Amino acid sequence: MNRGMLKLYKTLFIIFSVVFILQGCSLRDFFDQFNNTKIKNKDNNKTIQKPIKQQKIKQIKKQVEPKTQTKQKKEKPQPVLKKAKEPKTIITLMPKTIVKVVATPKKVVHKPQPTTIKPIKIKPTPTPTKQKQIKPAPKPKKTPSTKIVEKKNIKASTTLKKQNLKEFSFDIIKKGKPDKNTFLVVGGIQGDEPGGFMAATLLATHYKITKGSVWIIPNLNFYSIIKRSRGPFGDMNRKFAYLPKDDPEYEIIQRIKRYITDPHVKLILNLHDGSGFYRPMYIDKTHNPNKWGQSLVIDQEILYNIKEYNDTYSIAKQVVDHINKYLLKKEDKYRVKNTHTRFDKTYEQKEMEKTLTYFAVNNGKAAFGHETSKSLTVSQRVYYKILAIEKYMDIMGIKYTKDFKLTVSSIKHAMEDDVSVVFDDIHIKVPLKNLRNIQKYFPIKKDGVIHYKSSNPLVKIIKQNNLYTVYYGNRRMTKLEADYLEHQYFDTQLNFEVDGKAVKCKFGDTLLVKKEFLVKQPKQFRVNVIGYKTSSGLETNKHIYRNNFIKRYSLEKHGKIYRVEFYKDKKFVGMILVKYIK
Repeated sequence: MNRGMLKLYKTLFIIFSVVFILQGCSLRDFFDQFNNTKIKNKDNNKTIQKPIKQQKIKQIKKQVEPKTQTKQKKEKPQPVLKKAKEPKTIITLMPKTIVKVVATPKKVVHKPQPTTIKPIKIKPTPTPTKQKQIKPAPKPKKTPSTKIVEKKNIKASTTLKKQNLKEFSFDIIKKGKPDKNTFLVVGGIQGDEPGGFMAATLLATHYKITKGSVWIIPNLNFYSIIKRSRGPFGDMNRKFAYLPKDDPEYEIIQRIKRYITDPHVKLILNLHDGSGFYRPMYIDKTHNPNKWGQSLVIDQEILYNIKEYNDTYSIAKQVVDHINKYLLKKEDKYRVKNTHTRFDKTYEQKEMEKTLTYFAVNNGKAAFGHETSKSLTVSQRVYYKILAIEKYMDIMGIKYTKDFKLTVSSIKHAMEDDVSVVFDDIHIKVPLKNLRNIQKYFPIKKDGVIHYKSSNPLVKIIKQNNLYTVYYGNRRMTKLEADYLEHQYFDTQLNFEVDGKAVKCKFGDTLLVKKEFLVKQPKQFRVNVIGYKTSSGLETNKHIYRNNFIKRYSLEKHGKIYRVEFYKDKKFVGMILVKYIK
């Protein structure tokens, strides 16, 4: 080969070397393109006449690439892994074409390497072997609240103060089987209308729903019921359009709204007592269009935003016609009163926009107000409301039974005779009918709280100083004068003799006595028969007749029921009631 050709090769070699370096080509590319080129070293006059042997190429490649790496196509740029510890082989191309291999420690490079560099293969982190799935430990059952108020319908005495308003929250009684045709009955929205909350309570306590679903709220505004007020914090039936969060009754209103808008509820009846007698035309000051008594109230005739029970006028007319078949007197005749709430904007209509029924209508529910005249007795008001409630249930296809006759006298008996309170702390059941105004030296725990259950949702015990008033709706049934003692409960049998027969009983029982009874002296307890007069001071192992008692110490006004109390040292352990039935 002549000298000119060598010079040309040299020039091309230098050009390609510079280009390769500028473009960042790899050493492997260099060898691929020049492994068969003859290069002469000008300074040493040495010519490399043979191609670089394949073995040497492999040796150099081993230093640059992993052993397992094979020739691959160009790939996209890959960042250099910072944690690689292998030394980097740097190949320096000298101007005189002498290739020197220098091993230097790898430096951290923050920029990605050229596209032709193949990533170093790193063994992936081994995937953990599948293990048996461990079932999560079952969630621990919630421990019942220490507040006995929330457990098994047991309530606690409280004080009649604004800050305790949450303790007067209303009850919701659900009867029948849940379905999407539920009838919601509301009573007690205004505390000075006893016909409403007494009728709702009678429905809750004396009816059995055999088909369908009925929800009852008998004491919506319980605080105002106890206070005998239309609304100590304003009229609750004017708080359904807008109510600021700082209103004392805000939480109660939000809660009742949730029941009204519940998808199960389809028809709502709000029970009221109203003044006078509603008449479409003016007759006198008691019978005129401005009165509410003896009316069934609707906000508009047709509800276009709902499908079921949307013809409110027709439904109201059916109920009115049914009631008018069973009037106690002609003056009590019922009529439909349409307030035209949505269309007219008189003062009355503007007030109706704030009511419970109009809120229900705007939320797609058929809603009615039922008004009975305050000129009637409470039992007469309840009579008319029960007639209406039963007709609504008939219209909705709800089946029911009741345990009283639909007469005024039977209703009065049902409202008064079947009401009692169970004092949970002393395990004693006390009927509330005809109780004396005050029960002296009544044993109460030292913490000052009475825990109790009742057969009726309208029963409430209110504390004031050392007196505890038992309420039934807005009626004060009796007061308990506290005798604060430590209590200790014993589950044991007691031995009595009743009318000559041996009887065993437990604390909390009521013994029915015709003539006389005898308490056998227990080994571990001291006995105190309240009101028993004796000269010897002994109260056990003696026959006690009704005339042996001081009458004013009986629980009720007729002198028939007396307390027999048991003590261990100074601790109260239990009570038994003795009731003379003749």
